Amino acid sequence: MNITWYGHSAFRIDVDAAAILIDPFFTGNPSWGKGWDGPAEGATHVLLTHGHSDHVGDAAEILKASGAQLVANFEICRFLVGQGVSEKRINPGNFGGTVDCGGFTVTFVRADHSSSFRNEGGEAIYLGNPGGLVLHFPDAPTVYAFGDTDIFSDMALIDELHAPDIGLVPVGDRFTMGGAVAALACRRYFHFDAVIPCHYATYGMLDPTAEKFVAGMEGANARVLTPKPGDTISF
Repeated sequence: MNITWYGHSAFRIDVDAAAILIDPFFTGNPSWGKGWDGPAEGATHVLLTHGHSDHVGDAAEILKASGAQLVANFEICRFLVGQGVSEKRINPGNFGGTVDCGGFTVTFVRADHSSSFRNEGGEAIYLGNPGGLVLHFPDAPTVYAFGDTDIFSDMALIDELHAPDIGLVPVGDRFTMGGAVAALACRRYFHFDAVIPCHYATYGMLDPTAEKFVAGMEGANARVLTPKPGDTISF
């Protein structure tokens, strides 16, 4: 398994024949700034945690160009069909549900956040509940993409039900958990082998580094990995 971080919450996971993009915010992402062509090369799946523009990102363009499968909640799937994505390529779900993606599964879990998309006229379009995603593979680590969220005690149930090995954890504060609270969530509720902080340093309103998270994880069993945008980590 290879995991590449592109800044903010944009990740690519390569496992066997699957090339999975999570929250593919490339165009307009100041932490990346190189467009979506390279990160999306050979993409087989696009997974979205919620409907904010810094997470939906380039999903519509990537899906139309690649023929990848879209995995998201029902409202986001229908919204992107309206943007020209083929209805045959959507794989919708919602909290508690698990969908087969061909070679791996995705389970939709709770996140404490919001979810909408502003159209060109400035109107906010409701795009369902925000969520996290748990990716299970037959012969690779289980990955939990938290999405944008605060800490909540039912994270303990996510660990009990899914036992994720790797966490993709928002730490930037203001719109998600800050680093200290994110570290508390990881230490109290999970038994991760490795965690990768995200959703920081993209904009001035967010924490400029993951230092608070790294400090909060000191002494924990989980490895804290802080790649630079574009770096790939192998597991």
